[in-house]
Amino acid sequence: MLIDSHCHLDFPEFADDFADVLTRAKTAGVGTMVTICTSLGKFPQVLATARRSPDLYCSVGVHPHTADAELVSVDDLLPLTHDPKVVAIGETGLDYFYNKGDHSRQQQNFRAHIAVARTTGLPLVVHTRDADTDTVAILEEEYTKGAFPGLI
Repeated sequence: MLIDSHCHLDFPEFADDFADVLTRAKTAGVGTMVTICTSLGKFPQVLATARRSPDLYCSVGVHPHTADAELVSVDDLLPLTHDPKVVAIGETGLDYFYNKGDHSRQQQNFRAHIAVARTTGLPLVVHTRDADTDTVAILEEEYTKGAFPGLI
């Protein structure tokens, strides 16, 4: 069985043929999918999407591109992890490619997500683009504070 660990089934492009998307995934051998949250404002919709099928799960997090609009803390994220459909933290990380967001705010959000992954044991879903040096430095520094699982 395959697992799609990063999809965005809450996006409007999938609304009209959602059932067909799930059927095609199953036919292709994908048994489980994790739809990834990109904004806390969208989390209710992401969670509702995950609840539409027993084989769907979701993450909770803020994409680096929205860091200017959404600076988050552990206290913002942690309560949202208690639903059994939430199986990951993110999408988080650093994206310097488009310069859509202050780098220091992206880094603050990244560290908050890491702290929640460390606390909950849920894997961190890392997005990084044109920010390898800072991404690695933050991951290494944060790892010295205690281990956390993740995928890049």
